Amino acid sequence: MDGILTDASARATATTWLGDFEAALASGEATRLVALFAEECHWRDILAFTWNLRTISGASAIAEGMVPTLQRMAPRGPGLAGGRTPPRRVGRAGMEAIEAIFSFETSVGPCDGVVRLVHEGGRPRAWTLMTSLREIRGHEDPANGQRWQDVDWKRNFGGENWLDRRNKARAYADRDPAVLVVGAAQAGLSVAARLTQLGVDTLVVEREARAGDSWRRRYHALTLHNETRVNHLPYMPFPRSWPVFIPKDMLANWFEIYAEAMELNVWTGTELVSGTWDEAAGCWEVLLRHQDGSERRMRPRHIVFANGVSTTPVMPELPGLKEFRGAVRHSGRYGSGMDWKGKRALVVGTGTSGHDVAQDLCVSGASEVTLVQRSPTLVVSLKEAQAPYALYDEEIPFEDKDLLATSFPFPVYRRAHQLMTTRNHEADRELLEGLERQGFRLTSGEDGTGWQIMYLSRGGGYYFDAGCSQMVVDGRVGLIQYADIERFGPDGPIMKDGSVRPADLIVLATGYEGQAEAARRILGDAVGDRIGPVWGFDEEGELNGMWRPTGQPGLWFHAGGLAQCRIFSKVLALQIKARELGITT
Repeated sequence: MDGILTDASARATATTWLGDFEAALASGEATRLVALFAEECHWRDILAFTWNLRTISGASAIAEGMVPTLQRMAPRGPGLAGGRTPPRRVGRAGMEAIEAIFSFETSVGPCDGVVRLVHEGGRPRAWTLMTSLREIRGHEDPANGQRWQDVDWKRNFGGENWLDRRNKARAYADRDPAVLVVGAAQAGLSVAARLTQLGVDTLVVEREARAGDSWRRRYHALTLHNETRVNHLPYMPFPRSWPVFIPKDMLANWFEIYAEAMELNVWTGTELVSGTWDEAAGCWEVLLRHQDGSERRMRPRHIVFANGVSTTPVMPELPGLKEFRGAVRHSGRYGSGMDWKGKRALVVGTGTSGHDVAQDLCVSGASEVTLVQRSPTLVVSLKEAQAPYALYDEEIPFEDKDLLATSFPFPVYRRAHQLMTTRNHEADRELLEGLERQGFRLTSGEDGTGWQIMYLSRGGGYYFDAGCSQMVVDGRVGLIQYADIERFGPDGPIMKDGSVRPADLIVLATGYEGQAEAARRILGDAVGDRIGPVWGFDEEGELNGMWRPTGQPGLWFHAGGLAQCRIFSKVLALQIKARELGITT
């Protein structure tokens, strides 16, 4: 494998390994599987073998995890996937490897895989392996358009037309849904679209007046900080004419278009008030309340909390803040900087929202804007922040990009982000040194793993610089440390040196309630205790409680950015469909 491999030699190497993998699977012998993996090796399984999201490291552990599944799942026929990106030599997380996409079958259905091979001990061995269930046999996703051949309303004169059927489906006058999805933004709509395509009756409820209002009602200047090319929803990519960074209202309006185009059953102005699990019946008893005060009781078998990691604002009780005579707003609902022209503003929190609000206030004419930093913050320029999405710049099919994006086991993913963070820090060195001169406290994340690991572990703590950092460097936006505040008073924060920082507005950029807390509040402590942790990494590097079973039967969580929602909505929908079919429990 020295030197640059030709496509033919990469293909031959991958084909040889897959043949050996097929023989090892057929034998069921752990020792034959162990021999196929490198000294450092990792296997990520997404439903294909384990019906879960698992990451296992080490050849012996991989074999021990895989062998017990072989009789039940009957994996067979691994081979290079036709029509997909061919085997090629790549650099991933500082390693050179042959990367190959393959396909295989199990007793459940067709699966996809990605293997990265290194040369070790005189033969190609797997450094990373990912296996993923693509579809459930006999219940394939009909989004290829074939379903339109089976409908009978095209010429149904004198009978129901399409709109009649849609109105009846949305009304739920004579039935309850199999799945109740809470939240009608990217998470809720993406999983509802997947489930609907799989024939699972799904109702989405949204407490706001319109789908997408959770975005529409946030601060005036909000624009996405990652690029449109990464952010498409399932089945309906954004128009190519759209801007690189999508404004919040443009995105929110798309959610309404998406719900209509994908024929999703959505009840807006409807809130999940309470729910209890009926163990004997295997379903929930839920109470929904509409904005007009009317109520509806339903018995869905599944509830999916898709109300996001940025839904219910956290308003901390800071010492003395209730004495403040000015206005106190959360960053998500503070409005527009134009509303505070000529006023003095303090923004508590130095994550993305805090910086965006401070910049909006400053350029809109606030007389004085000061950031209050509570903890060290990772700062990365907007350009460098796109580094984790470099895969989406490759000239390969979008479907392959999504598959490859899921194929990195956590130890490799973590290492890749350490390398990115080091490169980003060097590229942004001048800006970061300027911030430090102003007293801004910086971090690179745990062990230098960067912003994306921070997002997945704690939901924030970083800022993609869209211009506010330079304002801090230049002194246009002031900076004080929360540790230097004694308490808040009627006119603003009282500093430990006795001085007062007068303010007319205090904006709390202090984050949002987590999904587990929201579920506990609605479903009660007994359910909350059973759920277990949600978000953050487990011991294998998979996200706790996300897109996978929780400690509470029939309760699921779905959240994240648009790319995560697009990819993992399929993973979640397949698990719910399998339970509806009785394939797994």
